[in-house]
Amino acid sequence: MLPTTPERVPAHTSEPVNRSIRDEIAGSVRWHAHRPPPPRTRRRMGHRTGLEANAATLALTGSVLGIFVDKRFLAVPVVVTAFLLQHALQGWCPPVPFFRRRGVRTMREIDEERYALKALRGDFGPLGPGPHNRDTRASHALQAARL
Repeated sequence: MLPTTPERVPAHTSEPVNRSIRDEIAGSVRWHAHRPPPPRTRRRMGHRTGLEANAATLALTGSVLGIFVDKRFLAVPVVVTAFLLQHALQGWCPPVPFFRRRGVRTMREIDEERYALKALRGDFGPLGPGPHNRDTRASHALQAARL
């Protein structure tokens, strides 16, 4: 059985890399919790997996080189599209560990941070610990974003 789409990439990523990405998200939310609310949440959200863009670039380059330079370059788009199919089915292909180690996040991870920042800004109503709760607003925002 295949894992659900949002779980595929983290399931095929080493736990230290997943933990590093989660810690980066939590650190960002903690940092924003002690500052004025961000007017927009798009500033930090520009990261998307570069797999599709890189695959398209390699496939196009390999096709052009195969047509105009040497037919052996046509092997590049074949390999790239095989990797894309593997990624679509399994959530993993050889370039994924490279991107994940560099902090490239999945859409679910990006959305988690986005919604936590929106919760801090007050988009979903009041947020924060009760008077006797020692927890922080940042952890409440992260919990709300994960629901």
